[in-house]
Amino acid sequence: MCVDMDAFFASVEQQANPHLRGKPIAVTGSSARTVITTASYEARKFGVKTGMNIYEAKKACPHLILVTGDNEKYTHTCKELTKIYNRFTPDVEVYSIDEAFLDITTTHHLFGGPEAIGISIKKIIKDRFGINCTVGIAPNILIAKLASDISKPDGLRWIRIENVEGILENLLVKELWGIGSKISERLAALGIKTCGELGRASASLLRNRFGIIGETLKLMGMGICSRPVISDEEEPKSIGHSMTLPKNIGDRDEIKAYILKLSEMVGRRARRYRYSGRKVSLTLRYPDFETFTKQTTLSQYANDTHIIYKSAADILGRIRLRDKIRLIGVCLSDIKTDKPSQPSLFEIERRRKELLNIMDAVNDRYGDFKLTWASYIMQEKDTGVISPAWRPAGIRLFA
Repeated sequence: MCVDMDAFFASVEQQANPHLRGKPIAVTGSSARTVITTASYEARKFGVKTGMNIYEAKKACPHLILVTGDNEKYTHTCKELTKIYNRFTPDVEVYSIDEAFLDITTTHHLFGGPEAIGISIKKIIKDRFGINCTVGIAPNILIAKLASDISKPDGLRWIRIENVEGILENLLVKELWGIGSKISERLAALGIKTCGELGRASASLLRNRFGIIGETLKLMGMGICSRPVISDEEEPKSIGHSMTLPKNIGDRDEIKAYILKLSEMVGRRARRYRYSGRKVSLTLRYPDFETFTKQTTLSQYANDTHIIYKSAADILGRIRLRDKIRLIGVCLSDIKTDKPSQPSLFEIERRRKELLNIMDAVNDRYGDFKLTWASYIMQEKDTGVISPAWRPAGIRLFA
């Protein structure tokens, strides 16, 4: 089951402020170069979409009401929604702040069946929060996601296994979760535009063109997906943070300052949940939205801010920038749970670890970056836009 909240941020704001109900509103961040994070359905009728800049949105809908996002409202609501899901199954994956997957295989008979659970969840959410959601039910996550996507807003659809083939036959491949515009274009070049055509395509042809994911694409075209629901208790595969900058920057020292801040955010989360990683990656995005990621492997597992920072900064040093940068991301991957270790024999390592522990304790108590590195001299405020990776519990709580 896929439970997807309808225009989540906008709906929450409209419920919090009755004067906004029934009006075209768009939720934004607080920075000068923010974009639309969510638009109400009243605004979407005029063509306002997520990702638009303010100028484009206002051009499409001159009487659009802009509301600065309030992350506390959204995170609180998401946590409460998760409690509702857990009434029906313990197998819940909060995929994003406004979307969750529920595996009801072993519990649906206790509540009158899958459709009855979907109806109950929709009613409870509507009665409790005054907002709508769309529920998709299917044999697997891929088709459940499709069922919710094609039923929005405020819908409920159960795609049974015997109906999957017929629904996919003429469905464009880009409608499937996980197939983006670039893959769609490459498939179209092979004469493959619909899921039916994808499912019938030669596996060897797809492997030759797409590598290891070729077979997965064929299975997706057939409506087959073995991906399980991943609960918050599952081990994470990476810890990362990214930020869109207040302005495009080309000065490498400025870029490094942001890399240091992001490295601290990554390192702090890793230390808090006792994880270390072996690989560090740096993501950069140009003003034209071309995005690329470079990765390096550490000599040993680490969660030290400066080790993460030095690795990411070294990657930057090997890159010849063709333009200024609008987004920076740092990620620690190939991670494992830390085991208790013996104190280091080297004084400088002991002192560095003690300093990190003290900084973490201060910031946990008084708030993020109350104590920070002198090298990070850019005192930028939070943009007010919550990360899509945020989760209501576990390591992604601080995403």
